[in-house]
Amino acid sequence: MEDLAMFCNQCEQTRKDGGCVTAGVCGKSPEVSALQDLLTYALRGLSQVALTARAEGITDPRIDRFTVRALFSTLTNVNFDTSRFQTLVHETVFRREQLEEALAAAGISYSADDPAATFRPAPDLTGLVRQGAKVRLPIAWDADEDVRSLQEVTLYGLRGLAAYADHAAILGQEDPEVYAFVQDTLAKFADSSLGLNDWVGLALETGKVNLRAMELLDAGNTGTYGHPVPTSVPLGHKEGKAILVSGHDLQDLDELLKQSEGKGIYVYTHGEMLPTHGYPELKKYPHLYGHYGTAWQNQVGEFGEFPGAILMTTNCIQDPKEYMDNIFTTGLVGWPGVRHVENGDFGPVIDMALKMPGFARDQVRDEVMVGFARNAVMGVAGQVIDAVKSGAIKHFFLVGGCDGAKPGRNYYTEFVEHAPADTVILTLACGKFRFFDRKLGDIGGIPRLLDVGQCNDAYSAVQIAVALAEAFETDVNGLPLSFVLSWYEQKACAILLSLLHLGIKDIRLGPSLPAFITPNVLNVLVENFAIKPVGSVDEDLAAMLSA
Repeated sequence: MEDLAMFCNQCEQTRKDGGCVTAGVCGKSPEVSALQDLLTYALRGLSQVALTARAEGITDPRIDRFTVRALFSTLTNVNFDTSRFQTLVHETVFRREQLEEALAAAGISYSADDPAATFRPAPDLTGLVRQGAKVRLPIAWDADEDVRSLQEVTLYGLRGLAAYADHAAILGQEDPEVYAFVQDTLAKFADSSLGLNDWVGLALETGKVNLRAMELLDAGNTGTYGHPVPTSVPLGHKEGKAILVSGHDLQDLDELLKQSEGKGIYVYTHGEMLPTHGYPELKKYPHLYGHYGTAWQNQVGEFGEFPGAILMTTNCIQDPKEYMDNIFTTGLVGWPGVRHVENGDFGPVIDMALKMPGFARDQVRDEVMVGFARNAVMGVAGQVIDAVKSGAIKHFFLVGGCDGAKPGRNYYTEFVEHAPADTVILTLACGKFRFFDRKLGDIGGIPRLLDVGQCNDAYSAVQIAVALAEAFETDVNGLPLSFVLSWYEQKACAILLSLLHLGIKDIRLGPSLPAFITPNVLNVLVENFAIKPVGSVDEDLAAMLSA
């Protein structure tokens, strides 16, 4: 295939020139980038027809679910397998044609000005890549740069929303209004009449609907596995065979634990799976032992040292430079040459673990605490409120978000270490691996470091803040609470939009601001929400504590 140009600026690791133009820092190839753009374009076309069908009372839950699942696959570092994108592009057009046939059968004529609604995919992979390179990211490239910026903000927020909606649907939690919004907004990318204010509104509406998607996911997780409880998790390992599970998908972990039970295998978590130890219906398995690895950004190296099978669930990590025979994937996760678990059958993963040496001896290391989701925190709300009123707790910091390998993320470690002893740190998502094992002590029995969970558990953190605001008869902005966020990819964009939708102000964001935010759009965020980049740790702390 001929050399391709690409442009991708959707993650925090993008190159200094504002976008990756030859290959992604994450490892994404120009071919994959082109196919992701083409899939997004095809989904825009599918959405045009779906909106017409919905207006006529014609819906297909399978198509709605497919829309968010396919959009989720375009998230940074989820799928680098060109053959799987080829399948998704063709399926998108097949689904669109199904709706067109349903409209025709109902005697309803349909036409669309958007060429995405009549797009025909090339028959082979080379042709699809060429089509994607021609389409580029399907935003209005001829529009004002600020409109383009807000379109990117909205699109990346939609991709994050799609991830949460897909996670929730896996656990049986769906809302047709979420699907309708995703399709309606995708279709609007072809509407040249929309101006700057329209896209500001759409970006914030994306945050509102994302909050609903996270609420559904929270209901799925807690309804299936129970509300997390404070749990101590060892960071060492046990002698014996081993499986390491990384990613986000609780159902995959549950099924693996069921199928591996009684086989002499210990199951370890990695990355965002750490909080799963707090769920009653998962922690009940005695062979779910502990957490392996202490740094998100070093996980590829850590994988190379792991003496068992490795299962990657719905995840977003650096693309490994060399694939190992012991890695398996599930769900949307895909890289060329890596085996994919089909139909929930984890037998190949278990067989690989049994073939590998496992750990030769026990290793006793430190332990960390998880399980401080909203029920656990609000269960001691009275104690927390009394501590604030007495002055024992002066301030709360929510230090959460994504981690990555780009320099500057040591800010979050230093921030937590420098936070005064009369403050409490709430944390969630993989950004916490910069400091999750720090011993910060407690305030009257309340741990100073409270792990709320995965990035998927941002809804729980919001509910904690809302409940505290109600208890103090104020709003979230009136609490002694500051948000210090790190971002990497599109789920972080969706969460930020949700916080802005809720009217939360004075958020500090880093380690750098998104390359797709223009100065004018940044000014809008500053003027309306007082959002600001992280600066020096000590100066930021002083400013937040004096506010």
